[in-house]
Amino acid sequence: MQRLVKTMFPASSETVFKVALRGETLLTSPRWNKGTAFTKEERKQFGLTGRLPSRVNTIDEQCDRAYDQLHSNDSPIGKNSFLQSLKEQNWVLYYSLVSRHLKELTPIIYTPTEADAIANYSHLFRRSEGLFLTFPDQDSMEEDFLEQTRGREIDLIVCTDAEAILGIGDQGVGGIGISTAKSVIYTLLAGINPSKSLSVTLDVGTDNETLLNDPLYVGWPSRRVRGAEYDKFIDKFVQLVRKYQPHCLLHFEDFGVSNAQRLLELYRNEHSVFNDDIQGTGAVTLAALMAAVGVTRSKLADQRYVIFGAGSAGLGIATQVRDAIMVADGVPREEVNKKFCLVDRFGLIKQSLGPNKIRPALQEFVRPDEEWTDVPTNDAGEVELLEVVKKVKPTVLIGCSTRGGAFTESVVRAMKEGCKRPIILPLSNPSRLVEVDPQNANDWTDGMALLATGSPFPPAKMPNGKDYVIAECNNALIYPGLGFGAMLSQSRRMTDGMIIAGAQRLAALSPALKDPDDALLPDFQDAPVANLEIAIAVAEQAFEEGIQGVSWAKEEARTKAMEKQWKPVYGKYEYDKNAEK
Repeated sequence: MQRLVKTMFPASSETVFKVALRGETLLTSPRWNKGTAFTKEERKQFGLTGRLPSRVNTIDEQCDRAYDQLHSNDSPIGKNSFLQSLKEQNWVLYYSLVSRHLKELTPIIYTPTEADAIANYSHLFRRSEGLFLTFPDQDSMEEDFLEQTRGREIDLIVCTDAEAILGIGDQGVGGIGISTAKSVIYTLLAGINPSKSLSVTLDVGTDNETLLNDPLYVGWPSRRVRGAEYDKFIDKFVQLVRKYQPHCLLHFEDFGVSNAQRLLELYRNEHSVFNDDIQGTGAVTLAALMAAVGVTRSKLADQRYVIFGAGSAGLGIATQVRDAIMVADGVPREEVNKKFCLVDRFGLIKQSLGPNKIRPALQEFVRPDEEWTDVPTNDAGEVELLEVVKKVKPTVLIGCSTRGGAFTESVVRAMKEGCKRPIILPLSNPSRLVEVDPQNANDWTDGMALLATGSPFPPAKMPNGKDYVIAECNNALIYPGLGFGAMLSQSRRMTDGMIIAGAQRLAALSPALKDPDDALLPDFQDAPVANLEIAIAVAEQAFEEGIQGVSWAKEEARTKAMEKQWKPVYGKYEYDKNAEK
């Protein structure tokens, strides 16, 4: 695969930090600890000479040692635990190590391994990380919030109520694991300073019977709060964020389908908020589609879309692509909506399903029954995926259903009959839940399909013997940059225009635009480079819309972005008892 220009972290830094900690306190601070990399002069100044072995190591030597230690663990969950422990000891070493082995270690610290760590959170628990706001303790919420934020400049807050974690559902207080993992990805791929981020779990109980019956469960052992009480609790938290950290990005993560879109719509005009499950998934899919239509030399408005899976991700994709068509091609909203067919467990989303099977957020995409009177249904009167494909003849087929193998040979071949170069995006993850193996999709379309998946897959072999590189449609290719752009510009909102600008910038980096047999999106190892470009585009768009909160000019966005990025390098320390701790 063609690679973007790679930026490397400098081997050392001449930046001088004033540090108020000494001795054991300094060694136990993950923000300031250098371990064996403290210089001889620093060891004398900070009372460390007798607390460390003699030799001074470079960050390269420390990374080599840590990498060897990591691989003494055979299981992914063992490696996850090791890296979590390393993060609790030394931020610079942790982020430097993971950055050097990004493609290898991201699946360990993030999906899929983090899902196992979250599911076993109460049994793996050693020490707390982040902010725990619990429903029965809401009277002290403001005090608890200020205990962790007073005097701090916070750029990023990632919060979850843990109802829909990483495809494994309701995980109660263990959701803090996804908040911290998302924050880590922001630092790794966009350079967000970890001292300026806060991970939050909103513990409103759990309906997970396994957790409720587990005597070691560390969260609030109660049924999940819903309705007006839930809304009041969430609103109290959001208003604290707005009051005390008005310029931060508030990232909502893994909220349930009944709350995710609703809360996003409720707060998106009040504060800079972002929901990765809806907007991030939609944005990275939009970028892949923009690249694909670039290969076919067509337009988004020319396509016919079938989306299999109408949850938060499916709706987010439909909305994001719809909005981009409206902006790019000037097509009226009602006309664009007609280009989409959404299919879920009840089949095609059509009027006769009724309100019990169609949640309010889907109303714009409900198809009228009279369009489908000539189409066969199953015994329940539902129009299944194959029949939708036969009638619509889609040019784009997107899967976010977690129904492994749902794009059968019959479905894929029926799609190929209706278009020359089918765009097929089976996005469910992990890989065992993917709607179609990309090699099969490639075979069933005679090598003509343009493909991207939600999990990493090896190249598919083309009929001519060449390899077709399968793009990984990973949210982490775009959401850190979207968020960083909002933080950089201190925009008052995260607008649709900003998200579209970020997707356009990512699509412009597509290797397939230079070689149609290459991937639709950049390689994941290039995610830091891509996210920087996305952040710049997003910040520039904030200026275009006049919603920036900074005094510098739009033309300075690139310089300001590079200046603001945190890098995992050691600076020089000088003791100052009045300095920041």
